[in-house]
Amino acid sequence: MAEIGDIASTQPLVTQDEGEAPFAVGAALGSIGLVETHYLELPGRLTLEAGRSLDDIIVAYETYGDLNARRDNGILLCHALSGDAHAAGYLSDQDTRPGWWDTMVGPGKAFDTTKYFVICSNVLGGCRGTTGPMSINPATGRVYGGDFPVVTVGDMVRVQALLLDALGIEQLAAVAGGSMGGMQVLQWAVHYPQRVRQAIVLASCARLTAQALAFNEVGRRAIMGDPRWRGGYYPLDDQPIGGLAAARMIGHLTYLSAIGMEQRFGRRLQDRDGVTYSFEADYQVESYLRHQGESFVRRFDANSYLYITRAMDYFDLNSGFASLEDALKRATAEFLIVSVDTDWLYPTSQALELTDALAALGHPAQAIELSSPHGHDAFLIEHQALSPHIEAFLAADSKLRTDGRRRAD
Repeated sequence: MAEIGDIASTQPLVTQDEGEAPFAVGAALGSIGLVETHYLELPGRLTLEAGRSLDDIIVAYETYGDLNARRDNGILLCHALSGDAHAAGYLSDQDTRPGWWDTMVGPGKAFDTTKYFVICSNVLGGCRGTTGPMSINPATGRVYGGDFPVVTVGDMVRVQALLLDALGIEQLAAVAGGSMGGMQVLQWAVHYPQRVRQAIVLASCARLTAQALAFNEVGRRAIMGDPRWRGGYYPLDDQPIGGLAAARMIGHLTYLSAIGMEQRFGRRLQDRDGVTYSFEADYQVESYLRHQGESFVRRFDANSYLYITRAMDYFDLNSGFASLEDALKRATAEFLIVSVDTDWLYPTSQALELTDALAALGHPAQAIELSSPHGHDAFLIEHQALSPHIEAFLAADSKLRTDGRRRAD
């Protein structure tokens, strides 16, 4: 099996959802500053893998840094299930929290905006600006709701490719993402090999395990079992928030680790006076999960949760190929594959499956196992440990190009 290097955690035990710093503080800590979300209409019809089609898709995206004269310094960031196009910076001077990967994107950071033109778009089926179940169906003039077609990771990547076409970018320096974002990276590397020079896959896999499929199904059942779901045709001001909150709580549990939860919460009570002998949140871990559910429903759509988790279920890099090696044979990109030792949702064994297949092909790949108490969420949190490896990996491509040597594109 391919060897995986080990790097230790250097981060305090906090989560991406914690700590709301005002804009001035974020800027002082190196944020890219104020940014703007753009919206692009892709005219025409896109036929989906499921056979149905969508007309005039809108894509929400943000960019950071400048595209160079050769138009070859683009890096596409692919977000995870609950992410969006807002990867870095602040949308206004009133924002209390920056984009979801602000620690990694900006001048002098891993994705250095003095060198790269960084792009991030909300996925197809999302609820943060890109066409999804909350969008208006042009054929009916009403919200799609439950009539929105099932989409796949492949469909999401095709929309990203159309966005890059519109931006005039034929080839990316790199595609990077964690979790579902890593699935998109793999899709790019195999199905658009000539358009990707480097692929950064974080805490992800070539296909979900039965356990991961099961957790997704439980989350969907929580939403669909809420009377307010109404088959997906609920009013936007009366969502199935109880089911969505429960789904988020279930999903969030899979992003944590047992050791991290024990260190952070243990059996500590909310009230120093003891238990309430009721079904209130007696324990700190209960209160934390309830907060996660309650905050999630304020920014996410229940139907989008259903569609995006289903897209993750259907993702299988082997699909249409004889084997994983046969699929990866198409890739020309160099790979950086990062796993987390406490990630039981997408364990290191799944990263090894990818690196072993690449090694069998003699394909360039670097593999790192991150040692962290944060579980699956470590790819969002451990920026101090991840950054040097990503910087070195990206720099190798820059050196090849500045040396004038041609790549086997």
